[in-house]
Amino acid sequence: MTASQFSALFVAALLSNAIIKWWLAFRQLSHVAAHRDQVPSAFQTQIDLASHQKAADYTSTLVKFSALSVMFDTILVLAFTVGGGIQCLDTALTSMIASPLLQGAAIIVLVMLLQSVLEMPFDLYRAFNIEARFGFNKLTLKLYLLDALKGMLLGAVLGLPLLFGVLWLMQSMGDLWWLYVWGVWVTFNLLLLFIYPTFIAPMFNKFEPMQDEAQKSRIEALLARCGFESSGLFVMDGSKRSTHGNAYFTGFGKTKRIVFFDTLLQRLSPSEIDAVLAHELGHFKHRHVIKRIGFTFAISLGFLWVLAQLLNAEWFFQGLGVTTQTTALALLLFFMAMPVFTFLLHPLSSAYSRKHEFEADAYAAQQTNANELVNALVKLYQDNAKTLTPDPLYATFYESHPPAPIRIAHLQQLGAAK
Repeated sequence: MTASQFSALFVAALLSNAIIKWWLAFRQLSHVAAHRDQVPSAFQTQIDLASHQKAADYTSTLVKFSALSVMFDTILVLAFTVGGGIQCLDTALTSMIASPLLQGAAIIVLVMLLQSVLEMPFDLYRAFNIEARFGFNKLTLKLYLLDALKGMLLGAVLGLPLLFGVLWLMQSMGDLWWLYVWGVWVTFNLLLLFIYPTFIAPMFNKFEPMQDEAQKSRIEALLARCGFESSGLFVMDGSKRSTHGNAYFTGFGKTKRIVFFDTLLQRLSPSEIDAVLAHELGHFKHRHVIKRIGFTFAISLGFLWVLAQLLNAEWFFQGLGVTTQTTALALLLFFMAMPVFTFLLHPLSSAYSRKHEFEADAYAAQQTNANELVNALVKLYQDNAKTLTPDPLYATFYESHPPAPIRIAHLQQLGAAK
């Protein structure tokens, strides 16, 4: 393949992705608008028309905003690659930094910082305009900036050693460098799973042991029945940033802990909380987390092998607007180009995730009352302004959870069969 051919292929794929994303957004907007004025029959006794219309308006606003973001991201990628942006930055750094290792790390960090700064207005608009307009945002500008600073420092402490290590391995370990890099990457991610609950998450939120003894006893009985051991039950101050509610378990091995958003506990009844927790335990029981981690590690190994094949391919660099062939630029260009060529695989990933959600729902229906999970989900759909009428094709591409009507119908069938 020649550089010009690869460049044309890359640009065509990038623009095709943008067109498909805009088409999907148009479908979603049309479908939600067509069903805005009537609550689906399965939800008419639980959700009023005003809440349904709020969810439709919130969804439409987010979709329009995402379509604008797609345009910006497309222009940004073009500017960095075929537009010569990365090459210009690399040329400037070459004159200032003599060490190839330092220069390689610097170009990657600089591009990441530029992307973050350029995308910050979108983050601010979403938080302080869209989320605030629909009554969800509790974030202050001070807290937003503090979160950004903490994230940057955390990225430097954890990310920079990893980046230097990867670049050194790429330069020093010969043709099999990708195996060594993969080993480091796997180790790093497993380490994060261990330290996230106790060291990283508390940097951004407050986690307090559950104080309600009756609720705690009931949950511990459910955990014992499900054979789940954790390091504790915690309540997170989710209301500090948003009114959205959620629950999850995090960590690995002995560091596993169950976390409830305070907003969730305020909204759901005790039996509904049990049902939501049983769903999360279903993910654990079916080893979904381990399966996803294994899948991610396998995919990353494949991607690193592909990168190894491209490392000395002149057409790859020149086709993406770079004349200098270095390991750092290869890494940067690869991870910038990879999403362009894998976008059409999104439905497969979404389908895999939805399969896991159905399995977790089935487990929850076995351990608790399926109707309680239905009631909890309906409240969460309402509180989070989640549309009940997504476009089927849009959901196929983007939704990691089954659409509300399908999911509720599935749970009702499980409840009837129990």
